[in-house]
Amino acid sequence: MATQHKVGGEVDAFCTRCRLTLAHTILAMVGTKIARVRCNTCGGDHAFRSAPGTTDKPTPSARSSAGGSSGTKAPRASSRSEDKVIITFEEQLAGKDIASAPRYSPKDTYKMDQVIQHPTFGLGFVTAVRGDKVDITFKSETKTLVHGRGGAPAEKPAFSPPSAKATGPADKPQAEAAEEPASPPGNPAEG
Repeated sequence: MATQHKVGGEVDAFCTRCRLTLAHTILAMVGTKIARVRCNTCGGDHAFRSAPGTTDKPTPSARSSAGGSSGTKAPRASSRSEDKVIITFEEQLAGKDIASAPRYSPKDTYKMDQVIQHPTFGLGFVTAVRGDKVDITFKSETKTLVHGRGGAPAEKPAFSPPSAKATGPADKPQAEAAEEPASPPGNPAEG
């Protein structure tokens, strides 16, 4: 029969300072499990460690006898571990057309499950598309990259160098300089 422990009660536990199994006072519990204890001999607080050689987990023979003759618990435990299926990178690429994988370019647009050849990361496939970004899974990791940044040449701003014409002094606005009448070169008003 298992004893019911409570905070403030005593329990035999392994003391990390004394290195012996001694009486301890229970300081904290998580549910029905003892979490923290204080050694009654040295006064040290530490996480609860049961006496060496004892455990609060049932042994395999106790589990099989507790389940009765039906043995229904063992198959359920093994089916849970079978639910986890790990698919390798190569298995994920198996059904895809690797030969026609385009080279990655931020100008191109990509779609889900498309295979891409990246110059740095190697072969990968698109796992998510969000606006102008795509998640591409490579063998080592998943990277978020841009796509669809190509646009037509008309959409991109054209470079126009500044005009080399001297229109007048830099401190005057160009609009005023265009409105003033030009005076002939030998005019005494300029003088």
